[in-house]
This record gives sequence, C-alpha cells and structure tokens, in this order.
Amino acid sequence: MISPRAWDLHTDHSVQKTLKKIPRDYAERILFVIRMLPADPYFGDLQKMKGDEHSWRRRIGEYRLFYKILKERRLILVFHLERRTTSTY
Repeated sequence: MISPRAWDLHTDHSVQKTLKKIPRDYAERILFVIRMLPADPYFGDLQKMKGDEHSWRRRIGEYRLFYKILKERRLILVFHLERRTTSTY
C-alpha cells in the first residue's frame, strides 16, 4: 500500500542530457512519465532488474528508463535513459 506522503524524485544529469538529444515527441512522453513517478513508481510497463533489489526498468515506446526505488527513504532515483535497439540487452 502506498503511503500518502509523497516520494522524492532525483534525476541524474546524464538523463537530462539524453533528453536534449532525442526527438521532441519522445522527450515529452518521457518527461511526462518521469513527472508522474512520485505519484506511483510501480505503475506502467515496468520490470524489476535482476541483480539489484531496488532497480526497475520502465518501457516508454522505443526508450527504456532505469530507476531505483528506495522505500525506506521514499526516494526515486532516475539514473539512466537509453533507446532500445537490437544490441541494447
């Protein structure tokens, strides 16, 4: 159950740089998702990452947004954004 207290959101500088380089329509969609994360970080097309208990990957069209959810601190750390290609995984 999600507590009424809001989540804090921190975005890595590399994610902001990547957003400036991608097409505007994708950047707007991704920014919308990032802004909605504090409301419910577990919503959407996401998958838990293997090997790290706090890392998640969210699919946004051709792009993947990687973030950590630290429940005890109610903190979301967005740390990576990349375009999904045949060689991504």
